[in-house]
Amino acid sequence: MSANNVIQLRYELRRPDFALDVDLELPLRGISGVFGASGAGKTSLLRCIAGLERPERGRLLVAGELWQDSSRDTWREIHEREVGYVFQEPRLFPHLNVLENIEYGQRRRRRSVANGLSQVVALLGLENLLQRRTSELSGGEAQRVAIARALLCAPRFVLMDEPLASLDQARKDEILPFLDRLHAESDIPVIYVSHNIDEVCRLCDYLVVMENGAVAANGDLQSVLVNAEAQVLAGDQAGSVIHGTAVSYDASDDLTCLQFSGGDLHVPGKAGADGDELRLRIRASDVSLCRVRPEQSTILNILPARVESIRDDTGAAALVRVLLGEVSILSRVTRRSVRELNLREGEEVYAQIKSVAVRPSK
Repeated sequence: MSANNVIQLRYELRRPDFALDVDLELPLRGISGVFGASGAGKTSLLRCIAGLERPERGRLLVAGELWQDSSRDTWREIHEREVGYVFQEPRLFPHLNVLENIEYGQRRRRRSVANGLSQVVALLGLENLLQRRTSELSGGEAQRVAIARALLCAPRFVLMDEPLASLDQARKDEILPFLDRLHAESDIPVIYVSHNIDEVCRLCDYLVVMENGAVAANGDLQSVLVNAEAQVLAGDQAGSVIHGTAVSYDASDDLTCLQFSGGDLHVPGKAGADGDELRLRIRASDVSLCRVRPEQSTILNILPARVESIRDDTGAAALVRVLLGEVSILSRVTRRSVRELNLREGEEVYAQIKSVAVRPSK
């Protein structure tokens, strides 16, 4: 990646019970996810980028522009960093209504912004909330206001620190479609911290996996998901994300046919319009393997595949990476099944995909 299109950072932060040691390049486009368990160092990393923490050693370049370098005693103050920050809690001003909270972001502008107030309000569905007091908002509504305020600061990028963590599932389901729209329609890069793998797979393009204050893996989302051996991506978290195109809808069976390089997948409901590019999340536990294609099965999606790798997973399980067309997915099966089927790298099998989560693709 060109230096003009990335954030380059190097941080060493020491605390009595924790150490952060990271050296990263993040793309200045799309949504980059920072994923890991609680205590992995995700929030500490964001706070360093924002200037809320001053580590013993640190260096930060944004599009080739030096913001911080401890070796040169270079330090750009928080208010000079052109960064929007969305915390776990919305942190709205209670004495201001929704519109006034959003406009506060505009007043902090240091440069022009591509999306004005009306565009951001429409993007986040806030048109009917502008005159409300913050005390009258649901958790999801308040967080959307906080995101709007961050966007209107005209930032070079936005940091989101687990913005859905404090919400119940209903409120998460309320706000996620607006984050989908933000991903699709805004050109402001986002660094998105989460410990929820489904959020990461739904929203992010690039993924950083953190464990114990260090980077365990990083790269494009799908590559990290299927190749990284980080413990946090094992077990129930294991899975893959592929992209497909909606090609037809069968109203009589209420099934959409999606096409990708490995064949066709049929999913319940109407998933987009014909020709739409869609993001498909496939959990490893929803993929089983067989040597011979079943003649009769309730599973609709049975595709030829080739075994690429086999590694032990948690408990009695193994993770088998298989290639379908030009894309890889993971299957989580028991080690006994691997042994009894005598699975080996390079061998042909059939992948039975029991469930697929479908989301719009940018």
